[in-house]
Amino acid sequence: MTKKWLVGIDIGGTTIKMAFITISGEIDHKWEIPTDVGNQGENIIIDVAKALKDKLVELGATMEQLGGIGIGAPGPVQIESGLIYEAVNLGWKEYPLKKKLEDATGLPVIVDNDANLAALGEMWKGAGEKAKDVIVVTLGTGVGGGIITNGHIIHGVNGAGGEIGHITSVPDGGAPCNCGKTGCLETIASATGIVRQTIEQVEKYPDSTLVDKVNNRTVTAKDVFDAAKGNDSLALAVIDQTAFHLGLALANLSNGVNPEKIVIGGGVSRAGDVLVTPIKLYFEKFAFPRVAIGAELSIATLGNDAGVIGGAWLIKEEVGLK
Repeated sequence: MTKKWLVGIDIGGTTIKMAFITISGEIDHKWEIPTDVGNQGENIIIDVAKALKDKLVELGATMEQLGGIGIGAPGPVQIESGLIYEAVNLGWKEYPLKKKLEDATGLPVIVDNDANLAALGEMWKGAGEKAKDVIVVTLGTGVGGGIITNGHIIHGVNGAGGEIGHITSVPDGGAPCNCGKTGCLETIASATGIVRQTIEQVEKYPDSTLVDKVNNRTVTAKDVFDAAKGNDSLALAVIDQTAFHLGLALANLSNGVNPEKIVIGGGVSRAGDVLVTPIKLYFEKFAFPRVAIGAELSIATLGNDAGVIGGAWLIKEEVGLK
């Protein structure tokens, strides 16, 4: 019997991750191609279609073995039409991604936000452990995530549901965010937010091991976490503030949706227990008691594969492959 694959694609500003994935969610083949953002990103779909065809030739397989494509891109998505409202780093605005990719490949295509795909991937094959009610927050250069209730991503009225990074954490006097607001969770809990906090507070901690790196403008979020493991007072203060805002935001979200799992991913999550332990303490402090009892916090397990696996889940559900 000829094997049937799902195609998962995760479009980033630098690379496009692609994978052929089994119906049960196992990656058989994965690869990357560079993202060509020239000409307002018009070459991206051409490159994706070519990469799919080239991989099939390499494997001695045919297009008929592909059940469909689940694809993620940055920015809000009009789910029914697969329109990308705007993806600034790709040069797309009001971009009909679903139609263009279906025309280029002849396959059914489902489009969603890249963070939502990562959340679905973690739910299906990662730390979500097939729970139906899951919050996933990704901490990287920014803060993203997705909210899953009863196995379905929350999209909202115009595709902007689950924008966890833009919960207002500092109502007055907060740092400016790329979204145009101030005081967003992203300005605190992202890698750049952690660095900003460290720079702002360094004068209070003249004995910190981070002083020289701050003065030389070389300090990174990883430096802060490494210093915290050595009980550096500045690093501990920054992490406590970060964990406070993350714990509060996750508790408030959880009070609304009562999740079984809360998954923390992204590069910042590699800090491990030094960050997760205080987040749990603040979460338990601020969450409704029965919500706190029901939710388990854990670190994401799929890494860079989460998006393509989530894409496969999307198309699997849409076309009803079993």
